[in-house]
Amino acid sequence: MTDLLAKGLARIDWIRSRMALLAETRRTFEQSRPFAGRTIGVSLHLEPKTAVLLETLAAGGAQIVGTGNLGSTQDDVVEALRHWGMTIYGQRDVSRDEHLENVAKVVRARPDLLLDNGADLVALALDHGLAGSIRGGTEETTSGDDRLRSELAGKVHFPILVINDSPLKRIVENQHAVGQGNVESIMRMTNLMINGRRFVVVGYGWCGRGMAQYIRSFGGQVAVVETDPIKQLEAVMDGFRVGSLDALAPWGQFFCTATSRERVVGRAAFAKMQSGAVLANSGHFPTEIDTEALRADAIAVRPMGPSIEEFEMADGRKLILLAGGQMIELAGVEPKGNSIEAMDLGFMLQSLCLQRVNEQPGNLAHGPQPVPDDINRTIAAAMVKGFAPDI
Repeated sequence: MTDLLAKGLARIDWIRSRMALLAETRRTFEQSRPFAGRTIGVSLHLEPKTAVLLETLAAGGAQIVGTGNLGSTQDDVVEALRHWGMTIYGQRDVSRDEHLENVAKVVRARPDLLLDNGADLVALALDHGLAGSIRGGTEETTSGDDRLRSELAGKVHFPILVINDSPLKRIVENQHAVGQGNVESIMRMTNLMINGRRFVVVGYGWCGRGMAQYIRSFGGQVAVVETDPIKQLEAVMDGFRVGSLDALAPWGQFFCTATSRERVVGRAAFAKMQSGAVLANSGHFPTEIDTEALRADAIAVRPMGPSIEEFEMADGRKLILLAGGQMIELAGVEPKGNSIEAMDLGFMLQSLCLQRVNEQPGNLAHGPQPVPDDINRTIAAAMVKGFAPDI
């Protein structure tokens, strides 16, 4: 056994021991075998918690063919999944083109079900003319949901249950797990204090509000950039300063994006930021911060340690970019990802939604749609029982 494989298996063992919801799901699947004869195509962050999910699906009879998401694959986990007989493509350091080729390899295996994160699998499956052979799938994140409802709208002729539409994911994973985890990732990467520092959170969805909440709990000052007037009002009522990025760029010391939109922080904002400003992205795709413009405009780029780059601008100011603009929770050194409990809930959602799509595709509409209410309520009750057994 290689050191890399041993490391991966040991990390997965710890994670598995704390994922009670998936343990119960796995025991049920071992008996019912809901995915017998099915191939599940996967494009997810490949880290230890994901490994427990894929192990659970395999226990239900599924053949797993998958790849990671760009910039977040953990090589020791890939080794473990391959050791278990799964077909897994990719590694930590791949280009965007290499990532898409790995996704294409998954599609060419002609999966019956898709477990997607960012809609890359769905998009390439449609390009390869496989829509008629796919029973359905799930989409994990806001970024993928946006693609399904915009560039892919009307083209997806099979059901996709959007995990991100579940109130459970919004509350437990996005607000509390992502919110807390992103703040911890910034602290871990930079070794800087949060107390008294000025943070600009760009986007006040569930992840953005979680970050704002946890930054304030650590003693940071928070301002919010948001275009939706209802979310603006919510941020005001929550006690945060609200303004435009143009107005807040000179004020902020840290800028955190959580919008699922491209280039929301770009040249105009860079030009107004004070020297030493730190840029971090929480979104799924590494395009929310216009890193191409930042690199083009800098007169010098210096690595300042793992996952930290310093960009010297023509006027002498220096801007700091974390994790190359990739998702900070999973792209930095020793990435942690969301808490075990949050992903235990989220991956039970994935498991039961894939089971529903596989067993009842005719009862579901085509295209993206919310998680069925009975699944939400079943999982919520199970998690409450674990946290508050006296209820």
